[in-house]
Amino acid sequence: MNKNAGCTLAAIGAAVVVLLVVLIGYPQYRVYSQRLAGEAALAEAQSSRQVAILEARAKKESAISLAEAEVIRAKGAAEANAILQNSLGGPEGYLRYLQIQALESSRASLIYVPTEGGLPVTEARRLAPQ
Repeated sequence: MNKNAGCTLAAIGAAVVVLLVVLIGYPQYRVYSQRLAGEAALAEAQSSRQVAILEARAKKESAISLAEAEVIRAKGAAEANAILQNSLGGPEGYLRYLQIQALESSRASLIYVPTEGGLPVTEARRLAPQ
């Protein structure tokens, strides 16, 4: 055998080996690659789920705190109203006080004040054209 024939046989043998490695190894590489992609997708989904759970917990805690603050504010307003009511002689005095406060802050040019029956005295004749 001459030297060129040996090199050619070695090159053909190497090509056959490479071809066998590619034919056998490539499908296994694809399976391995797909398994890694699946594991990455699973890890991302688990991470997203954990973030969503943490956000929901934060919203729940925030809502609980806001509700507690609103209850405390309402209790304070109720106590303040009770103190005012008692200092003004009961519910009637407190309502009269609120009426006076409303009248003071009003910018109306005409105000109807309720009578004993709770109905305002109207001035229909004054507003009618003469």
